[in-house]
Amino acid sequence: MADNNRVTFARDLGLFDASMIGIGAMIGAGIFVLTGIAAGEAGPAAILAFALNGVVTLLTAFAYAELSSSIPEAGGGYSFVKRAFPGPIGFLSGWMLWFAYTIACSLYALGFSSYFWEFFHKYFPAFGHAVSAFIGDQAGGILITVLICAFFVWLNARGAEVTGKAENVITIAKILVLMVFIYYGLVQIGNEPEAAAANFTPFLPNGFAGITIAMGLTFIAFEGYDLIATVAEEIKEPEKNIPKATFISLGVTIVVYLLILFVALGAVHPEGIETWKFLGENGETAIVLAADSFMPSFGVATIVFGGLLSTMSALNATVLASSRVAFSMGRDRWLPESVATIHPTRRTPHVAIVLTGVILLAVALALPIEIVGSAASLMFLLTFTLVNLALVVLRRKLPANGATAYRVPLFPYVPLAAAVINMALAIYQFNFDPISWFVAIGWIALGLIAYTTYFQKAEKRPPDVIEAVTPLPQSAYRVLVPVANPATVQQLLDLAGPVAQDRNGDVVATAVVKVPIQLPIHEGLKYVERQMPNIDVARAYAESMGCPLSTDVRVAHRVEEGILSAADQDRTDLILMGWKGYTSTSERIFGEVVDRTVHRSNSDIGVVKIRGEGKFERILLPTAGGPHAEFAAELLEPIVKATGAQVTACYVIPPDADRTQEEEAERWMSRTLRHVDLGDVEFRAIRSDSVANGIIKTASDYDLVVLGAAKTGLFQQLLFGEIPDRVGRYAESSVMLVKRHEGTAKRWLRRILN
Repeated sequence: MADNNRVTFARDLGLFDASMIGIGAMIGAGIFVLTGIAAGEAGPAAILAFALNGVVTLLTAFAYAELSSSIPEAGGGYSFVKRAFPGPIGFLSGWMLWFAYTIACSLYALGFSSYFWEFFHKYFPAFGHAVSAFIGDQAGGILITVLICAFFVWLNARGAEVTGKAENVITIAKILVLMVFIYYGLVQIGNEPEAAAANFTPFLPNGFAGITIAMGLTFIAFEGYDLIATVAEEIKEPEKNIPKATFISLGVTIVVYLLILFVALGAVHPEGIETWKFLGENGETAIVLAADSFMPSFGVATIVFGGLLSTMSALNATVLASSRVAFSMGRDRWLPESVATIHPTRRTPHVAIVLTGVILLAVALALPIEIVGSAASLMFLLTFTLVNLALVVLRRKLPANGATAYRVPLFPYVPLAAAVINMALAIYQFNFDPISWFVAIGWIALGLIAYTTYFQKAEKRPPDVIEAVTPLPQSAYRVLVPVANPATVQQLLDLAGPVAQDRNGDVVATAVVKVPIQLPIHEGLKYVERQMPNIDVARAYAESMGCPLSTDVRVAHRVEEGILSAADQDRTDLILMGWKGYTSTSERIFGEVVDRTVHRSNSDIGVVKIRGEGKFERILLPTAGGPHAEFAAELLEPIVKATGAQVTACYVIPPDADRTQEEEAERWMSRTLRHVDLGDVEFRAIRSDSVANGIIKTASDYDLVVLGAAKTGLFQQLLFGEIPDRVGRYAESSVMLVKRHEGTAKRWLRRILN
């Protein structure tokens, strides 16, 4: 790899996306599955248990906010602890975090099974009772647990990709389901306030011990904001957005949780039994029964749907997260190297996913749901303790990493208090659930044995991850050329080079390495060399042209995000990108990458279809006036001067047009060209019933058609307007479609004046 070539990561997640990651992970199966369990242990004080868990979680969230904003690397807590405590403690942090996520997967699988059968017993009782009579309730639960675990392990290993927008939609849908539940519950409480108040008396039927037990059992419900740290390398402006997203997601979650507890405890009035006991006896399906008591007929279906949606999305997310931790440990030689294997065709960490699936299925089948939830909470409490201690060490050990916009207040008292409280809750769990501690101790002991006997000797630190570098020095004008096809690189530079040189600017050739969503983004570094032939072709041709060229390899989950990230970071004025000339789906105009880039670009944009040898000697410039047509002429001026091409300006008129209309066409063409010098331009009036068809037919006599976007688009999905889009698709010659962004001309003039 050339020493002067930049390799950078595309940061494509904004504040909203990052917040949705945390909210989606927290407002998941935990609140559906654990509400009844918490009420059974603490009574009405379950609401206080959840509030206190929120406070405890907030203390640790401070540590995550500072660490992930100052060390924005994938890996989350494991990445922080291994920096602070290299060796066995660093190993154990990953070992425990892997198991914690895996146990959480088991909890969600068991929760899905419960809601699945609740749905059939409620709406298809004949089928539900028949299955229960044939194989029994326990066997039915085991069957669904096995099937759902196997499905999501298979799905992740296959490489199925859920986009950020889809995840946002799922998260919002879950919140809406819970808001419907809360609304009807508050209405019920408002109708019977005295009965609702009676449900909260006595408030502490099991004393403070019940609150502590409920806190230990339900702490897992507040796990999820830490997933923001696992994608820290992909978040825009991490020093600002990560802390904000962390606290936004936690704040929204705490409010929703407290409202759900308040409604479940206050709006349900079972006969012959106290409400909290009723909820406790029904455990993971308590919310369903609560909904059945105060919501309309669709209430249960809505909650069951929300429960199924939450458990499935949470299971999928945690399978992904746990396998990522295992994959990272395999890469660090702290698990067998085969765990870090990437499938040759699907490019997913299939070994890590399958291994995670085996463990989560074993835990789900071996332990009841209460023990699973308690064990998951315990493992996260221990892991969060280490993260808080890691902050104390790293703030002193690596002070440069602490130079960020965010600082934990009252340092070091806040992280030390968080570490003590987390550890105290973990220790207290032994009093009411020793099995979870036995499971944790057994797993930790197994890890220490494996580390001391094998992994300590096999450990070999990988090279440091290449961090995103600072932007290129600002030039007077910058043209970005994404290079994906070596056959078209020279033609794109033939167009980009003269434009940049005419404005005393430079050209940046950018190649994008696409990383599957299942992999941490820095894994794309392994595939950078595959993009170097494109970069080498661009560099060699630019040198022969005498054109200043910088090169940039972006690592991104989506190609268009890599392009847009490069454009924003390097303050690009014009993006000039190639297009193959067709698209494989009717849902796209020019294809997914081009469509999304054009729609979202903050720069001027040019899309070029190359046909033939790419020598531009005869150029057709259709025009009907407007800013984009004038912009097309401006871009064409330096190209004509560099190549000596002959330009024909054209205007389409009706077949029966008279002399007056011909003169009007000439005026439009002259108006478009009034500020540019394109040499001896030929004016041509094309007679045709269709503007697009007239241009397409005429284009066959030319090497290149340069066409500006329409002044207004008839449909929002069109990129340049109906006529330019059709010409770009069907013309037999090379075509360059251009569109001026509102702010680029102002930015360019501002730089010149400064």
